Order: sequence, then C-alpha cells, then structure tokens
Amino acid sequence: MPRIGESLRDLTFSTAALDRRADRRVEPDLIPRLLVDPATRVVEVRGDRAAVRPGGDGGPSLVTRPPRVGDEDGLVIYLGTAVDGGGPTDGEGPAYVAVVRLEEAEPTEEWRTLRQVGADLDAVDAAVWVAAQGVANWHRVHGFCPRCGQPTEVAQAGWVRRCPADESLHFPRTDPAVIMAVVDEDDRLLLARGRGFNTIGMSVLAGFVEPGETLAAAVAREVKEEVGLDVTDVTYLGDQPWPFPSSLMVGFRARARGGRVRMQESEIEAVRWFSREELLAAIAAGELAISPRVSIARRLIEDWFGGPVDSPEVSLRRR
Repeated sequence: MPRIGESLRDLTFSTAALDRRADRRVEPDLIPRLLVDPATRVVEVRGDRAAVRPGGDGGPSLVTRPPRVGDEDGLVIYLGTAVDGGGPTDGEGPAYVAVVRLEEAEPTEEWRTLRQVGADLDAVDAAVWVAAQGVANWHRVHGFCPRCGQPTEVAQAGWVRRCPADESLHFPRTDPAVIMAVVDEDDRLLLARGRGFNTIGMSVLAGFVEPGETLAAAVAREVKEEVGLDVTDVTYLGDQPWPFPSSLMVGFRARARGGRVRMQESEIEAVRWFSREELLAAIAAGELAISPRVSIARRLIEDWFGGPVDSPEVSLRRR
C-alpha cells in the first residue's frame, strides 16, 4: 500500500469549494426553475472555453451571469452552490448552472481555456469550471447507449444520460491516473518527454490505472514499463481532478532502487536525471521547459525542488 505523506497544499482544482447538492438533481423541473430565477449564476461553456474577466490585483475571474432567454436551448447542468467559510451552505446562496453550447468559441482574450487561466482563478471559480468542463466533455462523446446504440436523453439535471429504449442509466466517468516524482539515491529527479511532443518540455512520469490494480501497483508498473526502473517507498502526496477530458490525477513520490534507465521507445522520446542545480541551469539556458503551474506535475516537481521553481529566492539546500 502507498504511504500517506504530507499532501500538496492548495493544489489547483482540488479545493472543496463547491457543494454539489447531488440530492437536488432528482427534483422535478429543477433546471426550468433555476433558469427563471435571477439569482442563478450561469457559466457558459463553448468547447473547452469559457468567458473570463481580466484580473487586476486579484487575478482573472470566471464570468457568470443571470439566466437569459435561450439558455434552455443548450445542455444545462446543475453544479451546486459555493461553499462558504469552509463548510457546506445547505443550499443557501445562489445556484450555479452550466450552459453548454455546441459551437466552440474563438480564442480571444475573453474566451480562455481552463489550462490557460486555471492556476489564477479563485477556488470557487476553479471548482465551478472544472465540474462544468468535465461533465460537458462526457456528454460530448456519450450521446448513444453503449448497450443498444440508441440515442440517449439527458436526465437528473445533466448528471445522467438515460436510454429510452432499454431504460438504462449512464453516469459521467472519471479515469484514475497515477503521476509520480521518481528520485534516485542521490535525490535527483527523473523527467521524461513523451514521443510525439515536438517541444523542449519534460515532466514526471504518469499513466492510467488498469482494472484490478491498486494505485501503488500502477505507479510501479508504469515506471517499469516506461523507463525500466523498479521503485520503492511509494508515497501519496495529493490528487487533482483533470478534465482534459476526464481524469483524476493521483500524485506520488517514489524512489528508484537503482539500475539503468531503459526507455519504452514507443512511448518515451527522452529521459534524464536532474539535480536541482541542473534543473535550474537547463531552464535558464532554454534547454528545458517544465509542466505549467496549473498541473499537479508542476507541484510534484516543486515539492522535490523545495519551492517554486521560478522563484529566485528558493533555497537549493538539500532536503
């Protein structure tokens, strides 16, 4: 079993800032009632973009608005209410709904992606957008019944698709994936680049959990498959919903037992061990780019590093 370590704090998308109120999803006419309530807050999703208000000192914010005529023509998903002061609101406060449009928004300064601005949103905006985007992505590719092939209908306030032919119910899926910072006996960090990525970017290893597999076993298997190393001391550090399109990234630290790196050439294009000094030098020289701030991958790298990699004040003393 993986050991429980000190979790990564304030991980993007991972704050419990939304009370989803799943009990309300079965209420008759919930969506029509919310769409005539001026207190309802609507977030509009077009493809992988939503409207964002440029930030001042407080950073960007997700644009929400009252309902308006025509919202009912889109896919409408009830998201819940904001968590206030660290606890559930018991339904108090405005309800959030997502209106999902078929047409995609053109990339502009207003219509941004969650990858672009997610790290700078406040906890409520991030939680609302992550839930909306994840469920919207699922609806986009699950319009037909996997049992009989018939078109399905949206039910339970956007959280279920029902097949009218065989009455089966289908729910949004989440694919668990492990992501791990692998270090060696000299406390160097292993970074890799997947095949087909024509950039200087490198990141920690990751892979999907297979049926019948524990999280720790998935960590060991993925590291062995991708770089040929055995690992020990698998320690859980945190997890992050990742709606691109429907994953839950579960983060770990693991220690390599030694041995020679052997790349899985069908998956991995480059791999390298980095000391902290070597990592900074490679970034400064323009030879390396690491994962963006929005991702748990970046936080795993910075957890090993000892602080934000882009901060000149960070200490390089060994941990």
